[in-house]
Amino acid sequence: MSLDAPIVFMIDGNPSVRAALGALARAAGWQSRAAASAEEFLAWPRTTSPSCLLLELHLPGMSGLELQRRVSERTEMPIIFISGRADVPTTVAAMKAGAFEFLTKPLAPDLLLSTIESAIELSRAALRRAAEIRALQQRYESLSRREREVMNLVVSGRLNKQIGGELGISEITVKAHRGKMMRKMRACSFAELVTMAASLERDLLASRAEPYSSSTVSGRTLVSRYTHSRVTPTNQSAPTIPTATHPAGSAVNNR
Repeated sequence: MSLDAPIVFMIDGNPSVRAALGALARAAGWQSRAAASAEEFLAWPRTTSPSCLLLELHLPGMSGLELQRRVSERTEMPIIFISGRADVPTTVAAMKAGAFEFLTKPLAPDLLLSTIESAIELSRAALRRAAEIRALQQRYESLSRREREVMNLVVSGRLNKQIGGELGISEITVKAHRGKMMRKMRACSFAELVTMAASLERDLLASRAEPYSSSTVSGRTLVSRYTHSRVTPTNQSAPTIPTATHPAGSAVNNR
């Protein structure tokens, strides 16, 4: 198996469930890493490979919902909750917090595999998006203060003469700053520059989540998030993964 293969993380207090899930993931060509508790999982280094997390709701020690809150900034790692004892309020809380899916035990392998595959595709997209945003951030950070000011006014639709009036500089100087800014941003046209600015704006997050890289634009930080989530009932007639039996555990403006 390639070390570049996606990783399926799994946390469950039941050894037989961990073994069955790991075997299923490896048979599908993915890497698997299993932990018996949330604390064990948190001790592992964060991966940059496409991944997803199969998370039992009821765990010894920290609960699945608490772990979900702890790793909420890992938008590149969709969380698939698995549980045999989930009530409606708990399921709703998990989905509102951004869970990709909530499956009930016993788990149908075909449904589980398709759900993991969808989650990994989402992870790939999030990682690609994060890389694109990091590149845009780096280009934006390379601009001088004046070049950023010019960029802000350009994408807002101002003409060179208007920009010069607002900044108190000549139209010729505006053109010089505009040319340097376009080269640094690697924008071949006005339309492409507007698209870049819109991409930066869309990926702003005002609070809480940690960004993939730390860049401040208009006093906020740039990040990439996924928002996909859904709930799917399990087909009980299909072959199943064993059920756990352990008890519940206790952009752009910088003037």
